[in-house]
Amino acid sequence: MRKTETHSVPAPATAPRRRVQDTASDLGPGRAPHPAGLAVLQRTVGNAAVTRRVQRQADPDVREEARRNAADPTAHGEWSTFRAMMAQAGFPDDVTDAAWQLVLGGIAEQGRLNDEAMTRFTVRQEQREHRASNSWYQELVKMVGDYLGIDTPTMALWSGGREVSDYALAKGHTPLEATPFGGVVDKLTLTSDWMLKTPMWNVLSKAFVSRARGPVHIFLRAYNPDSVLIAQEVPQLRVIMALHPAVRLVWHPVYAASDGRLMEVTKNLELASDASYSTRDECVQVLYDYLRLLHDPANTHSRRAHADMSARLAANGNPQ
Repeated sequence: MRKTETHSVPAPATAPRRRVQDTASDLGPGRAPHPAGLAVLQRTVGNAAVTRRVQRQADPDVREEARRNAADPTAHGEWSTFRAMMAQAGFPDDVTDAAWQLVLGGIAEQGRLNDEAMTRFTVRQEQREHRASNSWYQELVKMVGDYLGIDTPTMALWSGGREVSDYALAKGHTPLEATPFGGVVDKLTLTSDWMLKTPMWNVLSKAFVSRARGPVHIFLRAYNPDSVLIAQEVPQLRVIMALHPAVRLVWHPVYAASDGRLMEVTKNLELASDASYSTRDECVQVLYDYLRLLHDPANTHSRRAHADMSARLAANGNPQ
């Protein structure tokens, strides 16, 4: 459940709380501002280290813009929108201030980590883990972790397009994007480079999944063993299942009909409003069988899912 009465980084008791824009001159010219809420991060890496992280970005265009945003967070075009949505979601002001600086600082730092991931590692999962080692995002999760809880009985994970998340929510489950904090950042652009913010979502997802205490419904419109869902979230859930017996995985194969409506595939390869399976293999087999045998090539809503399946089967030596 969401907690609005407490937060991890309280405002100083001896002085009025200051917003991010009030701290711009604290560290001198060219140094990154830091609200009172950044105390945890400052203690972790130090003021000078925080400043260097922001200033190390040398690439022009998107990365340079990210550096400028981190150095002057209230100049970002979405600051006022973020602040308004956070207030509506019940976040304390100092958490809002610090979370915004951590988000923008993480984006500014992410380019370097992405480059290192590609040059230092060859294994995909190791690359993903290095990109997700961004300490700004790690500190963000520590601050907003209590706002990643769910108000519904069941958690939802998904793969195959954002509309699958909306579908899961409409069925009464809670995906990450419907949590208080996830719902705020989901509505923002933040940066035009998706690779600078994807690791933030991976870090948030890991914290979200760690809170599973009951059934977790997984909606698959497309199956990719290298996806965050299959490579990160499901293995993490299996660890949690060993500690919390109430956690179990409920799999749903999802297909978009010709009118765009999402439906689920039964064992008889019929489309229904609900069809669930206890194992991933059952779910994937039913989904693939339907795509192979009954997909209408004229159905543009499922054309990508069919193409992805065909490519995966061909890569595994099973061309259609």
